[in-house]
Amino acid sequence: MTNSAKAAQGAKSGATPRDELVNHLPALRAFALSLTRDGSSADDLVQDTIVKAWTNMDKFQPGTNLRAWLFTILRNTFYSARRKTKREVSDADGVHAARLATRPEHDGRLALNDFRTAFEKLPDEQREALILVGASGFSYEEAAEMTGVAVGTVKSRANRGRRRLAELLQLEDGEELEMTDRATMAAMASNAPVMR
Repeated sequence: MTNSAKAAQGAKSGATPRDELVNHLPALRAFALSLTRDGSSADDLVQDTIVKAWTNMDKFQPGTNLRAWLFTILRNTFYSARRKTKREVSDADGVHAARLATRPEHDGRLALNDFRTAFEKLPDEQREALILVGASGFSYEEAAEMTGVAVGTVKSRANRGRRRLAELLQLEDGEELEMTDRATMAAMASNAPVMR
């Protein structure tokens, strides 16, 4: 008996399209297997298709080919899932997600408080050198002229101040203080830029 003959017989017997769904399961599974090439995935695809067909049965036009309608749903479900997985990023170990994460703002405020406390512990000359060269953006030469000391002295005070701050803040070698305050970051930078 052909598919159209079965459909005609179902219509004569008073069976509803929902009643006929079970008759199409073997064909749906075979089609799903040809698309997925995996038994478990094929079963999931058939299940998704039946759920969609069941919930959207009001969209099926009686007298048309139910099997063709089901195959269309299955095919569309398969390709939609495939497009979705192409857009997804595999991140089993969480590396990608960690790169996308942002630190909460309060961490910056806490770090700034720690910085201020540590900065106050520095000797006056080191604080002065860091403020002039780092935070205020003066060159070493300008800072030397303002303080009346040699350029090498300003460089030495700034470097000693940075090292001491790193110790007080318990930063490892090469570890940077993560804050957004530009002046504080400039004071900690070893290559203090000239910001005019």
